[in-house]
Amino acid sequence: MREAVDDFAAHLAGVRNRSAHTVRAYVGDVVSLLDHAQRMGCAELSQLDLAVLRSWLAKQRTMGAARTSLARRAASARTFSTWAHRCGLLPADVAGALASPRAHRDLPTVLRADQAAALVEAPGRLARPVPSAPPTGDDSPPKTPAGGDSRAAPPAAGPGSPGSPDPSGTTDAAADGTTDAAADGVTDGTTDAAADGVAEAVLLRDRALLELLYGTGVRISEACGLDVADVDHARRVVRVLGKGGRERAVPYGVPAQRALDEWLRHGRPALAAPHSRDALLLGARGGRLNPTTARRVVSGYAQAAGLPPVSPHGLRHSAATHLLEGGADLRAVQELLGHSSLASTQIYTHVSVERLRAAYRQAHPRA
Repeated sequence: MREAVDDFAAHLAGVRNRSAHTVRAYVGDVVSLLDHAQRMGCAELSQLDLAVLRSWLAKQRTMGAARTSLARRAASARTFSTWAHRCGLLPADVAGALASPRAHRDLPTVLRADQAAALVEAPGRLARPVPSAPPTGDDSPPKTPAGGDSRAAPPAAGPGSPGSPDPSGTTDAAADGTTDAAADGVTDGTTDAAADGVAEAVLLRDRALLELLYGTGVRISEACGLDVADVDHARRVVRVLGKGGRERAVPYGVPAQRALDEWLRHGRPALAAPHSRDALLLGARGGRLNPTTARRVVSGYAQAAGLPPVSPHGLRHSAATHLLEGGADLRAVQELLGHSSLASTQIYTHVSVERLRAAYRQAHPRA
């Protein structure tokens, strides 16, 4: 069975062109299914049947799995069953009749237009917020050498300036995970001016990131995966590689253009390193910006600006809703967001209708 799982993973990645995240999720589901099948007495893959599949889902439900998780696991089982049948590993497509619960889709939480504007402009007004979790990926701090002084350099004067304290009282260097490297001149000999330069570059990167996320509605993984050459400055368009390897062109506005220009001219050169390659957005140590760090940037600035909790996907929701409220065609929004199905885009029409209904109830005398 192990060999079948490995072949299935290769099929998803090489033939179906699924993302690494999707492959990991589907393979995890299949491993869980086959483990359950062995416990049910299936010594070989060919003994897998519909009763085993249903008992597996039932067990997942009793263990507290959400409806969305059950729907995905059922989809994983159907995909695996179809592939195994085509490869001759199963005598029939046993999961073809497998039903799955309809996933409950909550209406996405979106920001108002003024709140979204306050968020994307926050890096210019606020110091870097404290991350909600320890830095990971490229923005993780290097270990302090033995005997090194772990104190951060004192913040520079002036609100909103690089190194100035945020509402929590910490410096932007510390928040970015660069306390030991960029902000600590005692440990590695880096000067205060160099630390300020890194902090300023990170602020420019954050502004470019936020403008891109809201101005284009791209996914966080798509934004972090952009290369410098993907930006067409003349036409104000970014070339995005989305789910399933589908490529699309997404326009962006003048504010995003200004933020990108500032980042590319003054911010990126300060962080660039040989291993940066062609990545558009960089972490504090020069590598491609990690999506986990990018999520922390968005949530941190939202908290520091006094806004409702919001994630990068929340900015995507907000961009789509504001486009529809402004009169954009649903098909055009589908193309911009990279949805393969119009049903995925239609949820944003419900958001707009709910807002209209709330305004009606508040304002109409006979509501």
